[in-house]
Amino acid sequence: MSGINYVTKETLDQMREELNFLKTKGRAEIARAIAEAREKGDLKENAEYDAAKEAQGLHEAKLATLENAIATARVVEADSIDTSKVSILCKVTITNIGLKKTVTYQLVSEKEADLKANKISVTSPIGKGLLGKVVGEVAEITTPNGITKLRVDNITI
Repeated sequence: MSGINYVTKETLDQMREELNFLKTKGRAEIARAIAEAREKGDLKENAEYDAAKEAQGLHEAKLATLENAIATARVVEADSIDTSKVSILCKVTITNIGLKKTVTYQLVSEKEADLKANKISVTSPIGKGLLGKVVGEVAEITTPNGITKLRVDNITI
């Protein structure tokens, strides 16, 4: 993940808590699993040891990714958002012109995206297509089904 990672203060705090857990308890659990596997004999034929070492590698990769995300994080405050156009953390009500269906999404960072909560990433095709649009403007977004036309009906915080 490169570039700036825009997040809310709450998300940044959650990321820091997760990083702290991974560095302390997470590493301790993996070290304990490796030690237990090592006690079971020959390391060349010890599948449990291999699995523990693989888990350690995955854990360290996750830790590095999270550290990078925190290092590139920029906190966006709700009161500093310009609602004259679609931007990160805005809630945007859109109408799919073809389906005549209206829905409201909040544009968030990749880390915060949750479609069930109507939070879409600004890096998703819809998020990218809506960024910078104003009320009344139509965004043409390329999807697997072809071009989808979405009209921006409202922008709020």
